[in-house]
Amino acid sequence: MAWFFLIVAGALEVVWSLGLKATRGFTVLWPSLITGLAIVGSMYFLARAARTIPIGTAYAVWVGIGALGAAIGGAVRHGETITFARGAFLLLLVVAIIGVKQTSAAPT
Repeated sequence: MAWFFLIVAGALEVVWSLGLKATRGFTVLWPSLITGLAIVGSMYFLARAARTIPIGTAYAVWVGIGALGAAIGGAVRHGETITFARGAFLLLLVVAIIGVKQTSAAPT
Protein backbone atom coordinates (compact mmCIF):
# COMPACT_ATOMS: atom_id res chain seq x y z
CA MET A 1 0.00 0.00 0.00
CA ALA A 2 2.96 2.32 0.66
CA TRP A 3 3.96 2.37 -3.00
CA PHE A 4 0.40 3.24 -3.97
CA PHE A 5 0.51 6.15 -1.49
CA LEU A 6 3.80 7.27 -3.01
CA ILE A 7 2.36 7.25 -6.54
CA VAL A 8 -0.64 9.29 -5.33
CA ALA A 9 1.75 11.73 -3.63
CA GLY A 10 3.71 12.09 -6.87
CA ALA A 11 0.56 12.61 -8.92
CA LEU A 12 -0.60 15.33 -6.52
CA GLU A 13 2.83 16.95 -6.82
CA VAL A 14 2.25 17.17 -10.56
CA VAL A 15 -1.18 18.75 -9.94
CA TRP A 16 0.19 21.46 -7.66
CA SER A 17 3.27 22.17 -9.76
CA LEU A 18 1.14 22.68 -12.87
CA GLY A 19 -1.49 24.56 -10.86
CA LEU A 20 0.99 27.18 -9.64
CA LYS A 21 0.85 29.03 -12.95
CA ALA A 22 -2.95 29.30 -12.80
CA THR A 23 -2.88 30.77 -9.27
CA ARG A 24 -1.10 33.92 -10.51
CA GLY A 25 0.82 34.14 -7.26
CA PHE A 26 -2.10 32.76 -5.24
CA THR A 27 -4.34 35.68 -6.23
CA VAL A 28 -6.99 33.61 -8.07
CA LEU A 29 -9.29 31.76 -5.65
CA TRP A 30 -10.16 28.37 -7.21
CA PRO A 31 -6.78 27.53 -8.71
CA SER A 32 -5.20 28.60 -5.41
CA LEU A 33 -7.51 26.33 -3.40
CA ILE A 34 -6.94 23.36 -5.70
CA THR A 35 -3.19 23.92 -5.67
CA GLY A 36 -3.15 24.28 -1.88
CA LEU A 37 -5.16 21.10 -1.40
CA ALA A 38 -2.85 19.25 -3.81
CA ILE A 39 0.19 20.44 -1.82
CA VAL A 40 -1.31 19.25 1.47
CA GLY A 41 -2.45 15.96 -0.09
CA SER A 42 0.95 15.35 -1.65
CA MET A 43 2.69 15.86 1.69
CA TYR A 44 0.16 13.65 3.48
CA PHE A 45 0.58 10.73 1.09
CA LEU A 46 4.37 11.14 1.05
CA ALA A 47 4.35 10.95 4.85
CA ARG A 48 2.12 7.85 4.75
CA ALA A 49 4.45 6.17 2.24
CA ALA A 50 7.51 7.07 4.32
CA ARG A 51 6.14 5.09 7.25
CA THR A 52 7.17 1.96 5.37
CA ILE A 53 9.46 3.00 2.52
CA PRO A 54 12.88 4.42 3.52
CA ILE A 55 12.69 8.23 3.34
CA GLY A 56 15.58 8.53 0.86
CA THR A 57 13.83 6.16 -1.52
CA ALA A 58 10.40 7.70 -1.00
CA TYR A 59 11.70 11.23 -1.56
CA ALA A 60 13.70 10.29 -4.67
CA VAL A 61 10.72 8.55 -6.26
CA TRP A 62 8.33 11.37 -5.25
CA VAL A 63 10.58 14.03 -6.78
CA GLY A 64 11.11 11.91 -9.89
CA ILE A 65 7.39 11.40 -10.46
CA GLY A 66 6.80 15.10 -9.91
CA ALA A 67 9.58 16.20 -12.26
CA LEU A 68 8.54 13.79 -14.98
CA GLY A 69 4.87 14.69 -14.67
CA ALA A 70 5.58 18.43 -14.58
CA ALA A 71 7.72 18.20 -17.71
CA ILE A 72 5.10 16.22 -19.63
CA GLY A 73 2.25 18.34 -18.25
CA GLY A 74 4.12 21.52 -19.15
CA ALA A 75 4.46 20.29 -22.71
CA VAL A 76 0.80 19.27 -22.97
CA ARG A 77 -0.83 22.19 -21.11
CA HIS A 78 1.59 25.05 -21.76
CA GLY A 79 3.23 24.13 -25.06
CA GLU A 80 6.70 23.70 -23.57
CA THR A 81 9.12 22.01 -25.92
CA ILE A 82 10.54 18.57 -25.26
CA THR A 83 13.66 18.29 -27.38
CA PHE A 84 15.28 14.98 -28.19
CA ALA A 85 17.88 15.54 -25.46
CA ARG A 86 15.26 16.54 -22.88
CA GLY A 87 13.17 13.50 -23.82
CA ALA A 88 16.20 11.25 -23.44
CA PHE A 89 16.91 12.61 -19.96
CA LEU A 90 13.26 12.23 -18.99
CA LEU A 91 13.51 8.61 -20.10
CA LEU A 92 16.58 8.24 -17.87
CA LEU A 93 14.48 9.63 -15.03
CA VAL A 94 11.91 6.88 -15.61
CA VAL A 95 14.71 4.29 -15.56
CA ALA A 96 16.06 5.83 -12.34
CA ILE A 97 12.65 5.75 -10.63
CA ILE A 98 12.20 2.09 -11.56
CA GLY A 99 15.76 1.31 -10.46
CA VAL A 100 15.34 3.00 -7.09
CA LYS A 101 12.13 1.08 -6.48
CA GLN A 102 13.59 -2.25 -7.54
CA THR A 103 16.71 -1.88 -5.41
CA SER A 104 14.99 -0.59 -2.28
CA ALA A 105 15.42 -2.63 0.85
CA ALA A 106 12.38 -4.50 2.07
CA PRO A 107 10.52 -2.61 4.79
CA THR A 108 11.36 -3.54 8.35
